[in-house]
Amino acid sequence: MSAFERTDDIGSIHSDIKVFQAKIEDTEAVMQLLVQTAEWLRSKGSKQWNGLLHGEDSHQTQEAVKRGEVYLFMQGSMLAGMVMLMQQESAWDRGLWGEEGHESSVYLHRLNINREVAGKGLGEDIVRWADAGIHFPGKDRIRLDCIASNEKLNSFYLRCGYEFKGSATNEISTFNKYEKLCTFN
Repeated sequence: MSAFERTDDIGSIHSDIKVFQAKIEDTEAVMQLLVQTAEWLRSKGSKQWNGLLHGEDSHQTQEAVKRGEVYLFMQGSMLAGMVMLMQQESAWDRGLWGEEGHESSVYLHRLNINREVAGKGLGEDIVRWADAGIHFPGKDRIRLDCIASNEKLNSFYLRCGYEFKGSATNEISTFNKYEKLCTFN
């Protein structure tokens, strides 16, 4: 059975998009999707996720898969999208958010849509699923960051109901921080 011929879905967001928690055997496909997206971003003149093109993964995706923090969105046997939902802040998150408010927060990273299905609202559906389609005991908010210079992406998160919480600059760039209070199932 290949990684994407599974029956262990944890729900769906459309009649044709099933949600799975990534398993270790999915790691290669997850990394391929991330790199494909980084290549697409580069083709658009963006340096977002550029480290992935050089083997650098600031969000340690393999470890996140092992911890059960990566979710796959499958359309049939195709990996249509993914998201990382971390219940523990990373060094990246502490660097941008400071030392406060982490105990009640889930961190959304690496929202990623396969270019074959892009432009159909899947990204928004995944974000909304993260808000209400999964249970995180003791958590009441989702936090995320995105590069400040990407107006389209910043507008996307505002449309999804996230509140702008300021900007932070690190050695890579300036990032806008967003947060949304949630009532997890």
